[in-house]
Amino acid sequence: MSTQTAQTHTSAWVAFTYASFIGSATMVGGGILFLPLDLWIKGYLAMGVTMLVQSCVTLVKTVRDVHEGKRMVNRIEDARAERLLMEMSKD
Repeated sequence: MSTQTAQTHTSAWVAFTYASFIGSATMVGGGILFLPLDLWIKGYLAMGVTMLVQSCVTLVKTVRDVHEGKRMVNRIEDARAERLLMEMSKD
């Protein structure tokens, strides 16, 4: 059976990802705020960006859940195959 270890991220990487997200959100928000457009157009752009970020987070979570689900199925299948091999070797 293959052994898979859980990969953990360093605190520096986690801090970098948070800083990158906050920085990019701040820059996009500032860009929308200072656009020479009417307030309702700025609001529409802000809602669009918010929906885009929400859908990206949802997509990433879904892809990760599917991947982890396949890993668990593979582990179960590996355990069954190993058990069958052990039973066959006893005979």
